[in-house]
Amino acid sequence: MQSILPSVVSRLPVQPATRTFKRRSTIPLQQIALWRIESGVVRTLSWLEDGSTVTLSLCGAGDVVGKFLCAIDPYQIECLTDVEVTPLSPNEWHPDPAFLLERVQQAEEFMLIRSHRRVEEMLLKLLTWLSKKFGREVQHGHLIELRLTHQDLAEMLGTTRVTITRVLKQFEQQGIVQRLPNQVTLLQPEAIWHYEI
Repeated sequence: MQSILPSVVSRLPVQPATRTFKRRSTIPLQQIALWRIESGVVRTLSWLEDGSTVTLSLCGAGDVVGKFLCAIDPYQIECLTDVEVTPLSPNEWHPDPAFLLERVQQAEEFMLIRSHRRVEEMLLKLLTWLSKKFGREVQHGHLIELRLTHQDLAEMLGTTRVTITRVLKQFEQQGIVQRLPNQVTLLQPEAIWHYEI
């Protein structure tokens, strides 16, 4: 019996400790039910019959993603930055209740952001959320350390790239954001609270 066990174990597929994926690549879902993000940011998404995408979540270091956690089909994981991930088996993952609570809260926040009627409100709420999750405090506000295109923001909010460009320009003129190539700084919170829709 002891001689059979090592040969069986040696035939089991060995998963690499970590894998690296480039920005804009997709993380494979076959054979691996869960991925723990070690560094970088991904978005999970689905799409509708008309081809429009629906962002389900944005996840960063420490988060766990994968088909095992989602009942939506189709389902995809896209890298928004270069990403390092570790494969996990559902059997070896024992989530902390705080992790599950955070996932539920994030889903609720996304639903609330998308529920606003006006794009200006949705975008402002999304930028505020992004600044908390993926930002850092700088002299004049919160720098969102995530390269998102206008198309990315449009897909997250279910609108068009042209509309996002127009609203961001309006926000910049009103002193709500400061834009540099591939960067947005959400200016001091008091600027936001005085924004009238």
